[in-house]
Amino acid sequence: MSDALFELPETPAPSQNAYRVLARKYRPQNFAELKGQGALVRTLTNAFETGRVAHAFILTGVRGVGKTTTARIIAKGLNCESGPTINPCGKCAACTSIAEGRNVDVIEMDAASNTGVDNIRQLLENVKYAPTSVRTKVYIIDEVHMLSTASFNALLKTLEEPPPHVKFILATTEIRKVPVTILSRCQRFDLRRIEPDVLRAHFAEVAKAEQVEVEDEALALLARAADGSARDGLSLFDQAIARATPVTATDVRDMLGLADRAQITALLTAALRGQAADALATLATLHQCGAEPLAVLQDLLDATHQLSRLKILPPTANIGVTETELKNLRELADSFTTPVLARAWQVLLKGVTELQSAPQPMAALEMLIIRLAHIGTLPPPGDLVKKLEKALQDGLSAGAGGSATSPSQTTAPVMKMAVGQSRPAPVVQAIAQPQVAAMPTSWKSAVALFAEKRELTLYGQLNTLVECVSFAPGTLELFLRPGTPPALAPRVASCLQEWTGQRWLVNLARSSSHLTLREQDEAQEQNVLQQAAEHPLVKAVLLAFPGAKIAAVRDKVAAAVLDEPTPVESDSSTDLGIFDEE
Repeated sequence: MSDALFELPETPAPSQNAYRVLARKYRPQNFAELKGQGALVRTLTNAFETGRVAHAFILTGVRGVGKTTTARIIAKGLNCESGPTINPCGKCAACTSIAEGRNVDVIEMDAASNTGVDNIRQLLENVKYAPTSVRTKVYIIDEVHMLSTASFNALLKTLEEPPPHVKFILATTEIRKVPVTILSRCQRFDLRRIEPDVLRAHFAEVAKAEQVEVEDEALALLARAADGSARDGLSLFDQAIARATPVTATDVRDMLGLADRAQITALLTAALRGQAADALATLATLHQCGAEPLAVLQDLLDATHQLSRLKILPPTANIGVTETELKNLRELADSFTTPVLARAWQVLLKGVTELQSAPQPMAALEMLIIRLAHIGTLPPPGDLVKKLEKALQDGLSAGAGGSATSPSQTTAPVMKMAVGQSRPAPVVQAIAQPQVAAMPTSWKSAVALFAEKRELTLYGQLNTLVECVSFAPGTLELFLRPGTPPALAPRVASCLQEWTGQRWLVNLARSSSHLTLREQDEAQEQNVLQQAAEHPLVKAVLLAFPGAKIAAVRDKVAAAVLDEPTPVESDSSTDLGIFDEE
């Protein structure tokens, strides 16, 4: 019998060339390779050179900016055979084992899966033992904000006074969730988002090392999509390389679901110039190419933001785009004013909520573009006021005798007429009164007395159903319209006698051609509106906005009395700026 029958099948050895993703393969191994964290590197460099390395650090920042990587570099710097040094060699046994995550004295703990106090107690139990293979024992606690309150409390004492051979490095993305008692015991470093230009240069170096051809625009798209995170950007770059090589901007745009930058610019330009049909045609093309409505809206917001920044920033400023794109954006920014761009931003920003709640996002985006095209051609309010003032001055200069009258002189008759003509407000007039009220001097003041005394039912009936034929202190002649309660007249006489302390006689007339108080107020309001419409400035506004009408004429003096607890100085001007557009 052959011995081969009893031989076990050979187990294939693990491949030594197993693929490693770019985010792990190109993880920085020293501070020189760490991107975009100059302040942190300078501080740690000085600390190592002067021997003032703290016993506890806390690193905070968004995902993928290098918190765990920085912690490992610090651990290597503390334990390198040529150290402590800010530039670990990366070749000695300590550096190699730490980089590979197998050093027994550099303990990495995930606080998200070890939140309990028992885990922290076990960690603290091992703190007192000296390191076995390196100079300093380092505890790296990632996502430290996930620890429980009891765990934080258990860590406090050791974190404040650890043994000389122990260093703590805490990392978190939610620094606000870390108790202040922990923060006060650590040196805090805020790792910043990496600038798009730095990310783009880094991705270009990675592409060269990987021998992958990639377009500059594709690198810019990846850098923007990374949102300041090197790990996110390298993961997207890895995906783009797997999708197709060479990596083109079109491939990256399709992979990310982004709209064509040129098409977005064309869409925004057409909308702001009032060309709604062209804008909707461009939007339809983007939609057919697979661009999501919300992604298109976000790109429009980004383009509006960039155009606004270009109008403010100096010509040498860099906004993270290619030279060709920057030139096109500058030309486009020069064709729109800042108020127009600001209005566009407000409309687009409000549209984000509308799209998120709309049953048909594409229809909501089309309506938003139509709205943007409508307001894009409207003149800024400042320009409109200047045009109206010029038109008013030209009209006044061409008046009788060629003598120009100032706007303030022209508006004076309207102002004087409008002051004091507002309808009585019961709430305003209901102030504290003495026991015996003053004798009313008019029918209007007599009716107002009913509002002051909180007889609101009688007040309403006297305002709308009763005509005053004649009035004299102590004597009234009234005409009661149909629907008036028969007992109204004696009730009025009784109330007035009680409030004024004098006898009142109320007679009823058989007919009358007078108006009720409400009808008088309405006629007075119509008279004010009619005279306001004859004002030259109002005429110019109505001419500039066809279909607009005057809704109300507001008395600024009355408004100041209602709003201010103390008297204020006023120019007795009347606000003619309340318009309704049909």
